[in-house]
Amino acid sequence: MRQTGSGAEPDKRTLRREFLAVRNRLTADDVRESGAALARHALALPELAHARTVAAYVSVGSEPDTLALLDALRARGVRVLLPVLLPDNDLDWGEYTGEGSLARVRHGGRMALLEPVGERLGPDAVAAADAVLLPGLAVDTRGMRLGRGGGSYDRVLARLDRAGVRPALVVLLYDTEVVGHVPEEPHDRPVRAVVTPSGVRRFS
Repeated sequence: MRQTGSGAEPDKRTLRREFLAVRNRLTADDVRESGAALARHALALPELAHARTVAAYVSVGSEPDTLALLDALRARGVRVLLPVLLPDNDLDWGEYTGEGSLARVRHGGRMALLEPVGERLGPDAVAAADAVLLPGLAVDTRGMRLGRGGGSYDRVLARLDRAGVRPALVVLLYDTEVVGHVPEEPHDRPVRAVVTPSGVRRFS
């Protein structure tokens, strides 16, 4: 994977295309098996073992599968919050109560998302989370995360800052997506750990 040094946005766009191209070659079995391994490692994290509320997300397409992890957290008695995409790309939140509580929602011409169908808890509900599981395309050795570029989770992280709360930030990725460097911008915040199918890596 080509490395970039500056924080230029075109570099981020190029990296996103490269990582997505690799993901798009994965089979459904690859995604499912990776998700099962990822869930085992994530559930061993102290940050999740002691969490009462976890903000997570439902994977789509070739993202590492998260449903096994969501169900295991629920089985532990953890309250799991899932995002609902708003028209301005901000995120509302709802509670996950099993696969039956999800509905497929298409936002414009984008890929359909699985979102919770119950009560909307408001964008500030994420501030109650003890841990936030973040989607992404890559993370570097400093814990800087490369997202998809929509800005939804930048808003989430800014909201957590304004609320003065510091939940554990954990990104879920494939092994090849832990790289030497990704471009960063002033608003970017490092994550505490990355979980991949082969294990956990922590960042100082």
